[in-house]
Amino acid sequence: MRILSKLGLAAAAVTLVAAGTALPADALTVTQAKAAQTRLNKLGCTAGPVDGRIGAMTQAATVRFQSANVLSQSGALNSTTYSRLMATTAKRCDVRSVPRRSGSGRRIVISQTQNWVWLIDARGKVVRQGGIIDNPSYLRAGNYTSGAKCGRAARIRKNTDGASLYLNNFVRFAPCGIGFHQIPTYKSNGKQIHADWLLGTNYRASHGCIRVTASMSAAIWTFAAGATHVVVMR
Repeated sequence: MRILSKLGLAAAAVTLVAAGTALPADALTVTQAKAAQTRLNKLGCTAGPVDGRIGAMTQAATVRFQSANVLSQSGALNSTTYSRLMATTAKRCDVRSVPRRSGSGRRIVISQTQNWVWLIDARGKVVRQGGIIDNPSYLRAGNYTSGAKCGRAARIRKNTDGASLYLNNFVRFAPCGIGFHQIPTYKSNGKQIHADWLLGTNYRASHGCIRVTASMSAAIWTFAAGATHVVVMR
């Protein structure tokens, strides 16, 4: 059997792409990669600069797109994902339907599969939504109510991990230390431990809490000022 060189393999892959029969993630041309990044950004997936390089930010955006479009969340721009991305039927990353069977009335709904959260008012209107990071091994699916748990305060504006981090706008909803909060920030300089664009993926994991953007944490702080129903779904 003849063994192709790396250059030969790459050329073969590009030939397949040109023929329209396959699109391996590592066979994207620069033009195709830029087109994908442009499309991801247009759909609110936050791919970052349109530079033709499929780096961590573009991969995270791809995961969010795959999540919103019910595809396997590989982060790879494979043929199925690329085709769906370029289709006119592609769904946006930043506006999603509330999961069915999440109940009714005023509530906060968390989808651990989508890494997403919705704030829903009493009329059933979504007033805010966005990406999250959590850890399903700590936080189980089910129904909760925000408030004090285990003798601990329901809300702490500047919570701490007991060491080097602040968990700003902490809103407790599950025993004993699980709540919503901004992506942790360093006490020393106020910087977040990771970027907002990692939200909506499993590229990081919390200790059970729901990490969100600073603005979303402020919205949840206001929304859950009193006891609020929280639905956690797989």
